Amino acid sequence: MEDKLQFLEKYRKDVELIYTDEINTLTTDDLTSNWLNVLKEKDSRTKVEKTLKIWKEFVSIDLRNTISYLDENLIDIDLIKDNGNYSILYSVGVGDGEVDYYEGGIPNHNFNNPELIVAWPHIPSTIKNFYENLHNGFYYFPSRAMGLVPLENVAFFEDDEWGIIEELEEPLQINLNSTFGFFNSGMGGYVAIDYNNCDNDKATIWFSDEQPKYNADFWDVVDEWIVIGFE
Repeated sequence: MEDKLQFLEKYRKDVELIYTDEINTLTTDDLTSNWLNVLKEKDSRTKVEKTLKIWKEFVSIDLRNTISYLDENLIDIDLIKDNGNYSILYSVGVGDGEVDYYEGGIPNHNFNNPELIVAWPHIPSTIKNFYENLHNGFYYFPSRAMGLVPLENVAFFEDDEWGIIEELEEPLQINLNSTFGFFNSGMGGYVAIDYNNCDNDKATIWFSDEQPKYNADFWDVVDEWIVIGFE
């Protein structure tokens, strides 16, 4: 645990690993009942099994490849705290005996993103299901990217100046004032939803320096990109 904490502190100086004694004092005011149930287990294997059960309950179809990877490579689950906010830390086996750390936020119906709050009723139900029942974002801990970002950090496209727009080879097919980037690759790539044009979870793969790709399936791309990040 000390080695794990030292690694985490390289990226966030105020991060804490929360141990069993403190976890046992927490209530549903701090965490959802699902995550309390997982974290109060002492055995790592049991925590992993219960975690996978939650994923399968809520996103078994949408993130089936992610679940399959976690099923084979998830090593442990911990609770961390950063600036007063709890989240779930995933220890994921990658490569030849190496471990990567992913973070999943605690589901929260109250979030600070004014534009997204207004748009939230129009966001596809599958996306709301992920954020409201599983995690408020799930991403690579060191970069806080290569994953679904917390609702507070979801990009509102109208707020940014996109130089790529001047270089588009065809007319822009999304409205920037109704488009939000839920997945951030950390390298200028987004999986974005225009809530005025998102039937059947239709999404845009948006790049800061490449031509966008329209009419993609949101979950197919997110599922593929998360697994690419693992690998």
